This record gives sequence, structure tokens and C-alpha cells, in this order.
Amino acid sequence: MRYKTYTLNELVQIKYGKNQKEVVSNKGDIPIYGTGGLMGYATKYLYNKPSVLIGRKGTIDKVKYVDHPFWTVDTLFYTIVNIDLVIPKYLYYVMSQIDLTLYNEGTTIPSLRVDTLNRLELEIPSVEIQKKILSYLAPIDEKIVLNQLLNKNLEEQVSAIYQSYFGNFKFATEGKNQNWNYQEFSTIAHISSGKRPQLNSKIHNQKTPIPIVGATSVMGFTSEPNYNDKILIIGRVGTHGIVQRITSPCWASDNTLVITSPYYEFVNQILHRIDYSSINRGSTQPLITQKDMKTLLVLVPNEKILMQFEEIASSLMAQCELNKNENLQLSHLRDTLLPKLISGELDVSALDI
Repeated sequence: MRYKTYTLNELVQIKYGKNQKEVVSNKGDIPIYGTGGLMGYATKYLYNKPSVLIGRKGTIDKVKYVDHPFWTVDTLFYTIVNIDLVIPKYLYYVMSQIDLTLYNEGTTIPSLRVDTLNRLELEIPSVEIQKKILSYLAPIDEKIVLNQLLNKNLEEQVSAIYQSYFGNFKFATEGKNQNWNYQEFSTIAHISSGKRPQLNSKIHNQKTPIPIVGATSVMGFTSEPNYNDKILIIGRVGTHGIVQRITSPCWASDNTLVITSPYYEFVNQILHRIDYSSINRGSTQPLITQKDMKTLLVLVPNEKILMQFEEIASSLMAQCELNKNENLQLSHLRDTLLPKLISGELDVSALDI
């Protein structure tokens, strides 16, 4: 099946984002996006139609699709799409297959220029063919989003249950609960530091199965884990406040603290409620020590109540894990189909769908 070749300049107008200082507000409901994702909310939008967002500086290798009013900061381009030629969501899929780092023109910070982007050549089928291709991909993405929403609800339920059990210390210390008390965090959790991954040819090779987990996310891949059990990870150096649930083998990097506990869900809730800025020891960059985490005082209930909460929370979060695993399978299916569909290798022109 033959597609027509267009330059990106024919398909979109690339527009610069703007400084968000005058529109950012705690009362805003318009998402503000930067190259790293959501940065806050604004009181008005910069653009209110479906658009493909492209990094200008910083993270330039990941495009984003939005179909709601938004604001982008000045390190992120947004696009006004020529819908007579291309459906915005289809353009997003095509752009997601391009390695934009090949077009980096920055020295210290990765950067993309409008002129360079405008010259990109893309093979685009007719709008009718685009619609057919999207009809294969859209249900997969919709199911992924649904699972994400279900998981958000499950996590909120567990948080609400924790708050109802342990959020009122006066209740916790009265009557039959007088044996509840504040204890050092190390009495219910083991805290250790991750390790620097070995430098070999397998590191960051996505064909190897073991993720290298940093302070905020997966940094790459390696061939062997340093943790096989269910763990919780927070940042030790750099970014603080992001709690990562890891339930399969991984390599925890040296900028993380690794927490294990027989009371996994209880400890997870505690980690989400710590004021990490209050225990920061860093000057040039944030730093949290094992000792400070171990000596944090936390409210610990009696064993009966603790195990009761753990049973309820574990049941809800088990469904979360099932949804996450399903999303991994769906993402793999989509990513396998995507290049074949947009290249024309899978010909949908004759299919009636």
C-alpha cells in the first residue's frame, strides 16, 4: 500500500510554549505541561484542540498527545494540526516511531529546532485509512487508560482506609487501642541503599529483562537483579517524594533507598505521607540518609489492627497489580502492531471494520 510523503511543515504549525508564571494557580484546572510531564495547573489555556507536543529542550525523545485544553511551557512545542491531511492521534503515533534524539542540535542540553523538525518527511495514508488504523489501536489505548483509572481508584480506596484506621491519633490512643504508640520506622521496615549497576555491555539494553530503577523511574535495563523480593523504593539523592512499588526482580540504583517490610501496604502508606524536605541533609542537591529514615517516628498500631489493614489493602492492591500486568501486555501488543500498521506492512485498506 503506497502512502504519500509530506514534510512535517505541511502537516502542522509548530508553536512555542510560553512561561506559565502568570497563569499558574492552585485554583486552575488547565494542565501545564513541560518536557517531563504535568507541571501544575493554569487558569487559562494556550491551545484547546488536539495536538502533538514535542520537546524543545531537555527531554526531546518523547512526544505526547493531548485532546483537551492545555498550556505548554517554553521548553515544549505544541502543534496546530492540519486535520485535512492527518488526524492528530495518528500523527502522534507516527511521531512516536521517530528517534528525535538523532536531530539533537544542543551541546550541553538536548535541543530541537523548528526548522529541523519542519523538514522531517513522514509517509501518511489517506484520512480514511488513518481512521481504520486508529480503529485497531484506539481500543487498546482506551483499555490501558481504563485500567489506569481503576488503579487510581483502588489506590485512593487504600489511602482512605489507612486514614480511617490511623489518621486520628486521639482515637488510636484511647480505650482498647492504648497500646498503639510511636516507634522508630526501623521497627517495622528494613531500609538499605541501592547499588551502582555494573558497567557492562548489557546495561541499558532493553532486550535484557531486569529494569534498573532510579529515584523516579526505570533508568535502563541489565541482565541480573540485586533485589528479587517485593520492595518499595524512594529517592536517596536528587528527587524525593516519589514512592515506587516494585513487585518483580530489579536492580535498585545507588541513588535510591530500598524498603522491605512484612507490612508492605502499611509502610507504603507511611512513605507517601513523609515530609521529605524536613529530613533533607543536602546542600547542592537533596540527600536523605538511611539513619534519618530509620529513626523517623511513626504511629504503629497493635498487631491485630495492623494485620487487618494489611489484609484489606493487599487484596485491593493485588487487583492493581493484575491491571498493571494487563497494561504491560496491551502496550506490547500495541507497540508490535504500531510500526506494521503505520508503515503499511499490514494493509487495512481492503478491510471493512
